[in-house]
Amino acid sequence: MKNGLKKCLNRILYLIKENPRITQAMMSNKLGFARSTISSNIQKMKEQGIIERIGSDRNGYWKILK
Repeated sequence: MKNGLKKCLNRILYLIKENPRITQAMMSNKLGFARSTISSNIQKMKEQGIIERIGSDRNGYWKILK
């Protein structure tokens, strides 16, 4: 995994730990990455079993599995 990508993933995980109800748009604003970048990184983490979304997009929250 590239260093920049790993750094982005770690920062996303940190934000989820701080606020499990954080949205991708909020992550984008806090980290300064495009929302599409956040979305693709979240998708990768979901595929790897690192995180999952519990509930709906609007009223759900993130759960860290690993």
